[in-house]
Amino acid sequence: MGKELSEQFDIAKSTFEEADQALNENFQQLIFEGPAEELTLTANTQPAIVTVSIAALRSFQEVCNVKPDFVAGHSLGEFAALVASGALEFTDAVRTTRARGTYMQEAVPAGKGAMAAVMKVDDEVIISACEAAAQSAVVAPANFNCPEQTVISGEKDAVARASEILKEHGARVIPLKVSAPFHCALMAPAADKLNTFLNDVQFGKPVPPVVTNVEAFPNMDAERIRELLVKQVTSPVLWTDSVRYMIGQGVSTFIEFGPGNVLAGLISKIDSSVEVISVNTPDGIDKAKEVLEKNQS
Repeated sequence: MGKELSEQFDIAKSTFEEADQALNENFQQLIFEGPAEELTLTANTQPAIVTVSIAALRSFQEVCNVKPDFVAGHSLGEFAALVASGALEFTDAVRTTRARGTYMQEAVPAGKGAMAAVMKVDDEVIISACEAAAQSAVVAPANFNCPEQTVISGEKDAVARASEILKEHGARVIPLKVSAPFHCALMAPAADKLNTFLNDVQFGKPVPPVVTNVEAFPNMDAERIRELLVKQVTSPVLWTDSVRYMIGQGVSTFIEFGPGNVLAGLISKIDSSVEVISVNTPDGIDKAKEVLEKNQS
């Protein structure tokens, strides 16, 4: 992923080189070539997605002079959003997400945690099912992705109990292949370590503001960024509310930067009336430019 951008845009090439220097390794080779089993380790996946996202953003900015009203990212994507807002240096984002991924992987022994996607039931039913299934264990909503999909996370047995309760309520439940149970209380050790790591990271004022996962509300206070990033590790991602907030403020076009188009799909499910564009290749940049020029004319 990202290889075409690197080959066609000097700014993308230099972005991947910056990531190499930040991690002191040939990271771009792993991003471009794999192997997949190494790239999908969360300590590698997190900085890789941030790197490809910023490479795509910077390449796009060379072609299109568009200034966003808000930026936002889903989970680790919030680090890329902070870079886009000017609040965080790119190399600091790469180093921090490498540490964050490592801490999250270490927080729960392999096989002890689980996550599952839940569809076809309301959030209130999901919350209630998690409370009933907990039985002194941990299981809770982790990602409110769109009205049709919420992800639950926690201890393996508790997630299984919640899944059975939800199926009884007519839900469709899909276990997810994940390396750890993210965005729940089990991640507290990772949050503590991240808090310490962020002592040495400098933040500036986010301009434009970052609509945060924790609050689904824009933050422009540099002093709050660390607190919000640490809290995010153990808190659910309020993606549906974040998107609805931006739409409520008049946002009618969303551009997703980075590998894949998962967020574009979620945004379309939240509100099908808005324009959604995914940018992760040179062709994607050209298409985005065409759409934006058409909208401006």
